[in-house]
Amino acid sequence: MYWPVADLDPVRRLRVLAAGVPGARVAERMLPDPFELVWEVASDLEREFGTFEPDMRDLRIVADDGGGRLVAEARSKYGMRARFDVDLRPGWCWMQSRFLLVGLAATAVPEGTLVAQTGGIRVPGRTALVPLGVRRAGEKALARLATRVAERAR
Repeated sequence: MYWPVADLDPVRRLRVLAAGVPGARVAERMLPDPFELVWEVASDLEREFGTFEPDMRDLRIVADDGGGRLVAEARSKYGMRARFDVDLRPGWCWMQSRFLLVGLAATAVPEGTLVAQTGGIRVPGRTALVPLGVRRAGEKALARLATRVAERAR
């Protein structure tokens, strides 16, 4: 018996995962910059993540298995703290804490790089996000990421 196989680029993968999470919304943005530059900024969690994610002040990696699985401690701009399990690979970052979820994906396209973001507050005991402001926060994060990438490109 043969099972169907679907190879999805990271942005399509993010769309699929977000579709399975009630309340999740995906924001997308096309950047004219090459994937390597965009992902260099987007994946620099300790130095750059807090510059473009609206609610994050800083993030520190506390464990790294060397294969893309990380544990990070983050602090919001409001002083709240969270411990995240992180899956970080080229074009893919999925972060989950007990109460928060952040997904970021990027893929090279002829026009540059397509980036996508989702995230929000998780409802304890359920696979759901509080949908208020999720898309707006994602759009803000991607606009800030575009600014950071443009600054790095200079």
